[in-house]
Amino acid sequence: MPVLKAPSGNTNAPSQYKQPSRKGKKAWRKNVDVTDITKGLDQLNTQKIIGGVIAEKDSADLFVLDVKGDASITKKFPKIKKGLKSDEILAARSAVPAVPMRKRPAHDKTTDGVLPVKRQRKEYVSGKELSRLKRVADGQHDSTVDIVDAAFDPWADEPKPEPEKAVELAFLPEKEKPKKPKTLEQQSISLSANGKPIPAVYVPKGGASYNPDFTEYRERLIEESEKAVEAEKKRLAELEAERIKLEAAARSAAEAEAAEARADLSEWEDDSAWEGFESAGEELSVKAKRPRRKTQAERNRIKRRKEEERRQKHEAAMKAKNAQAERIKQIALEVAEKERQLALEKAEFSDAEEIGDDEKLRRKQFGRYRLPEKDLELVLPDELQDSLRLLKPEGNLLKDRYRSMLVRGKMEARRKIPYKRLAKTKITEKWTYKDFQLPA
Repeated sequence: MPVLKAPSGNTNAPSQYKQPSRKGKKAWRKNVDVTDITKGLDQLNTQKIIGGVIAEKDSADLFVLDVKGDASITKKFPKIKKGLKSDEILAARSAVPAVPMRKRPAHDKTTDGVLPVKRQRKEYVSGKELSRLKRVADGQHDSTVDIVDAAFDPWADEPKPEPEKAVELAFLPEKEKPKKPKTLEQQSISLSANGKPIPAVYVPKGGASYNPDFTEYRERLIEESEKAVEAEKKRLAELEAERIKLEAAARSAAEAEAAEARADLSEWEDDSAWEGFESAGEELSVKAKRPRRKTQAERNRIKRRKEEERRQKHEAAMKAKNAQAERIKQIALEVAEKERQLALEKAEFSDAEEIGDDEKLRRKQFGRYRLPEKDLELVLPDELQDSLRLLKPEGNLLKDRYRSMLVRGKMEARRKIPYKRLAKTKITEKWTYKDFQLPA
């Protein structure tokens, strides 16, 4: 029977960490791990060979107290004066050059700073450079910068290879790609009164600062106050026109009722006279008349009287309507004259500027709904703060961006629809249950 021997290269004692039992001395010698003890003995023997056990030596044999120091350290490491953190941040520069914001032509010789081939550096000015400097001194500037659009669009979708059409599907027509609408290439129409493009974000003037100059703030406050006064006058004029309209309508209705009452009274008098009753002053006389039919002349007379009363009623109503229309025209002319004066006052500023005004808009707007009014961005004198930390944010950025897109002509004004209109459905019961056949 063959005998198993341990390999000669392994000098460690046999160990079993998961022994089932430790009964008897034989199991103790076999199932005990003495690896840590062996390692400690090996380290102790190594220390004895080197010069003795470290734990048994004195501190004077192991350590030396240096009271003089090394003079060469100060020469190797010079003293560095620590500066400010702001200077450290400003002095930090990246090894990678910054990406230029403007487009460069294809033949531009700007590189990353690494010269591929060592070239000779000339300390003198070349003839070409000298001639260019002379032309610049004479006032002739060369504009040789050619701006070329980038041919590569990093945000464009990568073209996907079209799959080859199978032979059995060759008879099918090719799917047409959606075409780009022509309006994408057209410039948006500005809604400003002068027709000039409106910037997406206006640069505020000095009067809009949280701590403005007194002169600029006073001019802006007076301007906004005049606008508010004009708007209030316009509103009162509209209310007055509406009141005049209602009074004219009420007056015409009262005149119509009075005319109708007079017509009824005259008809009643005719009827009473026909029946034999006539009123003369305070006395009432009764005349016995034979009942008779009205003659054709009497009928014509009554008809003419009614026609005259109807004509007078119509003329009174038309007169009130014409007066009301004239008053409305007069109010419209006054408002138009005020608007024209304001436009003439601001014409000089609008012509001199290259941007449009988002407050003075054109009359003809896009869409069926009117544009939202711009919020008044003005702080009253008693609300001014002397510190930026005490300034409270106001307004709605989403509303401002939406109105900016409307006045720039990017989109049309829309009305908010809170609920989507659903299609009306009608549930009917089919009569298929009647279409059956009895089994034979």
